[in-house]
Amino acid sequence: MKIDVIVGLQWGDEGKGKIVDYLAPKYNMVARFQGGPNAGHTIKIDKDQYVLHIMPSGIFHDNMLNLIGSGVVIDPVILMKEITQLEEIGINVREKLIISQKAHLILPTHKLIDAASEYSKGKKKIGSTLKGIGPTYMDKTGRNGLRVGDIFLSNFTEKYQNLKEKHLRFLKQFENVPEFDIENEEKRFFDKLNNLKKYKILNAEYFINEFLDSGKKVLAEGAQGTMLDINHGTYPFVTSSNTITAGVSVGLGVAPSRIDKVIGIVKAYTTRVGSGPFPTELNDETGEMLREKGHEFGATTGRKRRCGWIDIPQLKYSIMINGVTDIALTKLDVLNDFNPVKIGVNYKLDDNTVTNQLPYDLVNINVDPVYENHPGWNQDISQVRSVSDLPQNALSYINRLKKDLNTRITFISVGPERSALIVND
Repeated sequence: MKIDVIVGLQWGDEGKGKIVDYLAPKYNMVARFQGGPNAGHTIKIDKDQYVLHIMPSGIFHDNMLNLIGSGVVIDPVILMKEITQLEEIGINVREKLIISQKAHLILPTHKLIDAASEYSKGKKKIGSTLKGIGPTYMDKTGRNGLRVGDIFLSNFTEKYQNLKEKHLRFLKQFENVPEFDIENEEKRFFDKLNNLKKYKILNAEYFINEFLDSGKKVLAEGAQGTMLDINHGTYPFVTSSNTITAGVSVGLGVAPSRIDKVIGIVKAYTTRVGSGPFPTELNDETGEMLREKGHEFGATTGRKRRCGWIDIPQLKYSIMINGVTDIALTKLDVLNDFNPVKIGVNYKLDDNTVTNQLPYDLVNINVDPVYENHPGWNQDISQVRSVSDLPQNALSYINRLKKDLNTRITFISVGPERSALIVND
């Protein structure tokens, strides 16, 4: 069997969690391949809403394994909090969760470095969630990090202390280091590590490949979005991992030839959290209305999301580098009351040339989006469950995106609930 992949095609917050939750029953495992607790996947089941930061989104389904791969960085305090909350509602996490031995650990001092580094940038902040993600990946690539499998070593405490001392020396370069109760944070860290030892921590690369060889199906779940990829995003305003399809091979230890469908998640408009370029951003009443109608506040930080119209050049770029086979269009219902609905079809550069390609460096190059107006539908579509029942203007908007992106739109989300989804086979 092969792996199907869920990736975000914008700057994250596209609604990946809901689509994973919907598709999960068709698979035997959901595997998270990158990122850390800076991501928040929101899943609404009936009247209850759950936000997962590290746990794969298949955890709510019976008879399904959930794998945290080696490309993920884990804060044991946050992970154990999620596990405890899930167990309190009756989910048998011990039976359903597998953690890669090679996933790296976020130490308390990683979070302190993250905060000190971000504060030192002043107005040039990159918008870090201050969860210690970047410094953990820095130690990983610098070959200094600690991995989950290390917690079983007899010299783990020594290895921890050595890395902690390195961090404290590094912190001396900053003039203003935030207040941080390191003694209390360390106590929580080691307490939760001891609890984590009770769960399945395995050589996950062998496990997932043998799982696939046995005929089982896997859905790979990414965090953040394509435009935050460390290599291919709007650098330096990016995350610290590979958020694109190629990250599946790196983060799970599977060959690229194992990958089959790539389902790209696209919000019917565009949002971004934190700093960095955003060509179609709306700093006006329309942008504020999108934020209000879409409840656009970060699941992890609660920060206001920046909002704007959909961006075709950006999406075509994301589809290209991810090898997208299917699109899931989310939050179409948020546009119910907008007329017209605008579509960013090209970019106009400083020299007045018009392009449909994403410039190399959006940070230092000014681009003005070229918009086309599309008529709104001005009616509630949240109860629609069939493409044929959509208003004509909503259907033509979908067909316009399908034509521009040259990719089939297989799923259309019209509300936050699990049931508010149109399958467009």
